[in-house]
Amino acid sequence: MNCELLATCSALGYLEGDTYHKEADCVESVKDLIRYLRHEDDTRDVRQQLGSGQIVQNDLLPIITQHGEDKVLFDCCIRLMVNLTQPAMLCFGKVPDDPVFRHHFLQVTSHLQDCKEAFASEAVFGVLSETLYNLLQLDWEQRQEEDNLLIERILLLVRNVLHVPADPCEEKKVDDDASVHDRLLWAIHMSGFDDLVKFLASAQSEQQWSMHVLEIISLMFRDQTPEALVSAGQARSAEEKQRDAQELDALRQKELAEKRSRMLHRGTRHSRFRGAFVIQGLKAIGDKDVIYHRNIHDFKNYTHDAGKAVRRVPKRNRRAQECKDKRRSALNVRLFLREFCVDFLENCYNRLMYLVKESLIREQTQQHDETYYLWALSFFMAFNRGNGFRADLVSETMSIRAFHFIERNVTNYYEMMLTDRKEATSWSRRMHLALKAYQELLLNVNEMDRSHDETIRQSCSVIKSNIFYMMEYREIFLTLLRKYDETRQPHSYLKDLVESTHLFLRMLERFCKGRKNLMVQKKRVKRKKSRGGKKPTVETSPEALADTWKVVEEELKATGLQVSGALTENTVPFDATSETPLEEQRTEAMVRVQDALLARLGPEALALMRAAREVWPEGDVFGSADVEPEEELELLKQILHANLPRSSLPEPVVEEDDDAGLELEEEELESVQVSETEFNFLDFIKKFANPSIVRPYLLLLKSYSKNTPHTNHCIARMLHRLAVDLKMDAQLFQLSVFHLFNKIMNDPAAAAYKELVTFAKYVLNRFFSLAAQNNKAYVELLFWKNVGAVREMTEGYSKDGQGKKPTWTEEEELELRNLYEEHRHSEVPDIVETLLPLLSDATRTRRQVVIQLVHMGLVGNAKELKKQKKGTQIVLWTEDQEEELQMLYEEFKDSDDVLGNILKKLTAKRSRARVVDKLLSMGMVSERRELYKKRSRNNQAKSSGRGMTEEDFLSGLTQEFPDDLVDRDDDEDASEESEEEEEEEEEEQEREKSKKNGRRRSQSVQSPVERRADVGAMVSNLHQEGMSGPLLWLQNCLNRTALDREEDDLSQPVALVPLTEANEDAMENKRFQKLLRKLGMRAPADEQETFWRIPAKISPSQLRSTAAALTQREDEPEGVEDMEGQGSLTEEPREEKEEVSGEQRTQALRALLLARKRKLPTTENDAPVSDVTPSEGVDGTVERSQKKTSAKRSRVLDDDDDDEEKEDKSTAAMDLDKNDDADSDKEDISAPVKRRRKMVLIDEEEDED
Repeated sequence: MNCELLATCSALGYLEGDTYHKEADCVESVKDLIRYLRHEDDTRDVRQQLGSGQIVQNDLLPIITQHGEDKVLFDCCIRLMVNLTQPAMLCFGKVPDDPVFRHHFLQVTSHLQDCKEAFASEAVFGVLSETLYNLLQLDWEQRQEEDNLLIERILLLVRNVLHVPADPCEEKKVDDDASVHDRLLWAIHMSGFDDLVKFLASAQSEQQWSMHVLEIISLMFRDQTPEALVSAGQARSAEEKQRDAQELDALRQKELAEKRSRMLHRGTRHSRFRGAFVIQGLKAIGDKDVIYHRNIHDFKNYTHDAGKAVRRVPKRNRRAQECKDKRRSALNVRLFLREFCVDFLENCYNRLMYLVKESLIREQTQQHDETYYLWALSFFMAFNRGNGFRADLVSETMSIRAFHFIERNVTNYYEMMLTDRKEATSWSRRMHLALKAYQELLLNVNEMDRSHDETIRQSCSVIKSNIFYMMEYREIFLTLLRKYDETRQPHSYLKDLVESTHLFLRMLERFCKGRKNLMVQKKRVKRKKSRGGKKPTVETSPEALADTWKVVEEELKATGLQVSGALTENTVPFDATSETPLEEQRTEAMVRVQDALLARLGPEALALMRAAREVWPEGDVFGSADVEPEEELELLKQILHANLPRSSLPEPVVEEDDDAGLELEEEELESVQVSETEFNFLDFIKKFANPSIVRPYLLLLKSYSKNTPHTNHCIARMLHRLAVDLKMDAQLFQLSVFHLFNKIMNDPAAAAYKELVTFAKYVLNRFFSLAAQNNKAYVELLFWKNVGAVREMTEGYSKDGQGKKPTWTEEEELELRNLYEEHRHSEVPDIVETLLPLLSDATRTRRQVVIQLVHMGLVGNAKELKKQKKGTQIVLWTEDQEEELQMLYEEFKDSDDVLGNILKKLTAKRSRARVVDKLLSMGMVSERRELYKKRSRNNQAKSSGRGMTEEDFLSGLTQEFPDDLVDRDDDEDASEESEEEEEEEEEEQEREKSKKNGRRRSQSVQSPVERRADVGAMVSNLHQEGMSGPLLWLQNCLNRTALDREEDDLSQPVALVPLTEANEDAMENKRFQKLLRKLGMRAPADEQETFWRIPAKISPSQLRSTAAALTQREDEPEGVEDMEGQGSLTEEPREEKEEVSGEQRTQALRALLLARKRKLPTTENDAPVSDVTPSEGVDGTVERSQKKTSAKRSRVLDDDDDDEEKEDKSTAAMDLDKNDDADSDKEDISAPVKRRRKMVLIDEEEDED
């Protein structure tokens, strides 16, 4: 022991016989020990030294038992013992994998077990009970904060002591013998501490201790089972005696059979003359039969695998370990625990479970505290069911809310088990606990159904109606069976799952028998697919539209364009529950107005248009606020005649199916439709006829000799439902199943498994009957079969091509080929939509045409024919807007940026793509490239500092951010496809330019150097923002995923699950998300996904290089900028003769800046300029202008993320300016924001240089 610790422990006092003599500075010594524990290292050395010195047994416990009157010393000792008895799992966080730390972990656990034995004393718990009793006698007005702390520490101390695990090496006790835990429980009982626990659970004024009380109770009953406590002190029932006799008889028969088998193995000849035999039909390594040299009675068990080394199973493929078995405590302990359960159910259960449930819902508890709630629910409800069953004692947890709470936790545990693979075992145990609670709820509902009280039976009927009606409760067992994984979930979990499924089906079958028409909820996942060839049912010819408008106009004029108040109130132009953003529902609202007009509902269309005008007033799309009645009529007429984008009227719905065929990669919109349908029990059982569900049953059947008779009955009943009720016996025609049946029938104790033997004989007879008719039945034994394969095996195999969709004839293929060749070079947006109405067979769908085009080799992939996403910003152009567009084009057609100037001056803001389309349709331009931005070499010369005039230089200071930035941002937010089209235009222009120059540039893909430089700059900024921890976590996730993919040789998306608060905040940070996109991570696809994911397509080497890019370097911020600036400046050759020296340029630009200051005194108010000397400002400006020009030249090489990164940098610069120059900001209110942003960027670059 450390000398300081030894001196401190010696200063506590000494034990002489049974009397403890404390020293004068005993209190200070205890406080010193608390201080030492606060500063211990990761190996918990202080805790280990105090444990090896037995400080708790020899000093602390005698002090509190003999010197409890010293309140200060008593409080300090309780504090120290709470720390020393802390579970080893909390000290180390988890069971360490490192051998050294594992040794320290076991040492701490060993010391805790020694402490637990010392606490098993009535004297110790007598002092604790008396102190706790005196504190609880105080009213809330008299109770101080120190008193509440002492109450909590006493409860924590008892919790810690009860939590210490038993030592299996030391406690080799048999059942009914007293273990250390039993002696501890007996001390709690004799001291009256259990009565105080019940008081805390029932008292209304002590509800703050509810979670502590529930933890203590769960640890008290840790080794107990409800059935053992119910039967404690009672005579065995006749049913129990009969069950024990059957088990004993099965064991006796098995032993006799083994004895007979041993007798048969003894040959009559001497063992040295056993002879040699040939096993006919079993080939050896060559072509001859195997020569057998052993006893002739064992030749049937001969196998080639005998003597071979057992192949080592990888750790990840091993079966999950079972939890430790329960043991039966001493009789007196079981009797006192039984009385505790009875009192707790009568006085405490409902109130305590209500308080704990409220705390869990409001998230006032610690992580995973719901497991105590689930345990208490299953344990005490099982005890109540076995002890006479009184529904009023467990009424708090007998509700639909309890079913919903458990079902939600089961789903959450399963998702976490898949996500958090390292802790999959812990999540599996929690999932098993939730399943036990769900099973117990069903058992109690079943018990209520057999009650003699009519009120209880009615309540039971209400509960069953709800759980059978809701799809989540009805199909939870289907999901759990389908997702069973034997490597993560133990055998006991499968046993409880099979028994729970059996109980649920039995209750559901009984519930359906007395009802003819049982309606249940049904949820269907719908996929809305765009289909070609769907014609609207409404006639849209010009003549029909004219007639329709005449009728609508007369109706509106007759009403004076007035709409009733009820119609105005009930008209809502948008869907608040839709996932589509409000701004994107504008086109849908216009389509609704057009539909109302086509249906000749004039008032409804007018009311809808007026309501839409209030929701979307911008751009006067639905008319201005002070529109005249005649203008409203004209606008309605334009909407009626407009060609608006709309989806096909009857959108086909494709339900999700496991056996779905070929699917085209089209845009899909999934939605869940809730409806009611008539329930059929036989149809519900058909869902179990699936190999993924039958396999777990057969896996559990393999341990039939260890299963209880009830478990074997549940398995046999389910297989009977499939084979007999559904006539799907062919699904069990599988070689491993027959091998298992053979083992059951040849079992010496087969008489104990009559039900299984009978069923096995039935299935075998059915198979051999089928094999006589189908000579391929023996081959089918090698495969698991779904419903379709079973039908083919029993009813006959379908011929090739039978049941498939109609094929294309040669004439139809020729027609399709000719039509495609005719229209392939046309500028139609969707060629498939063009071909569909031209085909002679009008029944052909878009899917069939696309598949045939791919099959004929006319297109390489279905992606090439992917239906274009229709824009959401398409609105009508009024005559005034068309005239405005024409005037603007005439004004700016000779400028460098025609389209940019038009977008900046347009009154009704529209996307770039819509304006280009309108200009093309009006005939103002013949090609898109006429609207491309013109780029001259004069701009490049100016940006590099050559030939720069005063106006050019100062315009660079004040006009870096043009006025149309706000408009452009609005357009970019409104429509993403306009950005894509702009990028395509710029790419095409750049290609043409490069062709003229005689060289080709790379397409819009970043080079690794540029990408790494961008990532380095972003990583540096995030480090400066204090996100070093999340970056390290992300780096570890990438490296760990790369290692897993190399080991498993399997790539699948891996979720990035933040388990700390810092990581969660980082994942919500926009800059951190931008870094994730830069690295290739995938954002959540829809509302069903929560976390970002590492895509499966990224290889381990790429993951490692990406992780390496997250490491910050000392010179990274400056180096990145230098590399970007140099990389862009060296793209084109420069002539050294035309370059002006840096010093001369600095002097000239300094003079220009001073002259400009004299001309424009308003610039003196700019805070950023006042903080920088003229020379520094000039240098920064030149450097910035060079980077700006280089960025313009390499614009094609940059992607959207680069633009977003620049915007973020400018935003960060604005924030920096606001913090540093708050006073100057107050003076600068009238100055343009864009000018300040430019100045701050110059200041930052000068500081970095």
